This record gives sequence, C-alpha cells and structure tokens, in this order.
Amino acid sequence: MHIWRDTKLIDYPGAIARMEARVQAIAAGTAPDTLWFLEHPPLFTAGTSAHQDDYVGGFDFPVYETGRGGQYTYHGPGQRIVYTMFDLKKRRRDVRCFVQDLEQVIIETLHTFGVLGERRAGRVGVWVDTPEGEKKIAALGIRLRKWVSFHGISINVHPNLDHFGGVVPCGLAQYGVTSLHDLGQHVSLGDVDAALETAFKAVFMPQNETPERAI
Repeated sequence: MHIWRDTKLIDYPGAIARMEARVQAIAAGTAPDTLWFLEHPPLFTAGTSAHQDDYVGGFDFPVYETGRGGQYTYHGPGQRIVYTMFDLKKRRRDVRCFVQDLEQVIIETLHTFGVLGERRAGRVGVWVDTPEGEKKIAALGIRLRKWVSFHGISINVHPNLDHFGGVVPCGLAQYGVTSLHDLGQHVSLGDVDAALETAFKAVFMPQNETPERAI
C-alpha cells in the first residue's frame, strides 16, 4: 500500500485527474493500492444520486458533478479527505463489504479520540449522538472502475460547519453535521492522520505489509 500526503489545498479537477491516472495504473498492475490524504479548498460536489433541490446556495463556492455514489456534500479546509484507490480483485469483490470496512476505519479512528462513531441503518457514513440529536461526522462515497475503487472518505476535524448549509448534506435535511472540534476534541489533522493509518492497516493490510509513504 502506497501513501500520498499533501499539505497544500488540492483543487478538485486536479485531484480527479490524478486519481483517474492512478486507478488506470492500478488496474493495469503497474502501481500498488494507494491512499491519498489531502484537503480541498471550499467546494461542493454532487454525487450520482444528487437532487437539484438539495442545492441551497448562498456561498460563492464551485459545484462539481462527480461520478462517486451519494448526493451533495461540502469539502473544505479542516476536513481530512482520504481518497482510497484499492484493487478489490485482490481483496474481495464485495462493494457492500468494502463500504463497511471504510466505515470501520472511520469508527476506529474516532475511537482513538474518545468519540463513539456509529453506523445507521439505511444511511452511509458515520454518525454520533449529540445533545442536539444525531449528527454526521464523516461521509463516504466511492466509485469502481474495473474493480478498482476511487473517491473515498472524509472526516470533519475542524472545518467551517456553516459551509455545509449551502447544500442538504447527503439529502438528509433532518440531521446536522458535526466535527471533532465541535465535540470538544481539539486534535490536529496530523493526529487524525496517524489514527487513520493505524485503522487502515488494521482493517485492510496483511500483517506482513508495510505502507510506503510519499509526499
């Protein structure tokens, strides 16, 4: 497994182009499975199930249609995105299981910081209970090409939560969004990265495999 990490904000079209090139190489057998840790500048994306009525507006952020599953979501600084490019032919050709494994990575990462993240029936992503009710703390959307996955997960570490108001996140107007900082866990992106690497290794990697890192 190879790990890419970017410390600057990565524009969305450029990220898609780099992901698609990597997916093609993985499918051809010329590149290893890859995790890409990054942040985007403020933007909205519309998945394949997005409804136009769920775009609220009010922010001068670009909106990108994307081939991942799911509906509208927000990406921006303070949100850790991990694009997950795995060859499922070498693992298990089971999309539902893959999604559950990604959710488990998030759940184990949150547990590191004393936050109980949970699945909810009929809702993709990871949720937490708060005094104001259930809120979403992490989103998930993937796409497969020749059984190679891309797109991935996002965890709200300390984004501007007001920006989520530009869309109905994941089409679920009755639920709010939260972040680790909003829950009182003032951790850094680096702290979250370390926990994510441990969780990805536990869930996805054979015991004798060591991740390769690149900036």
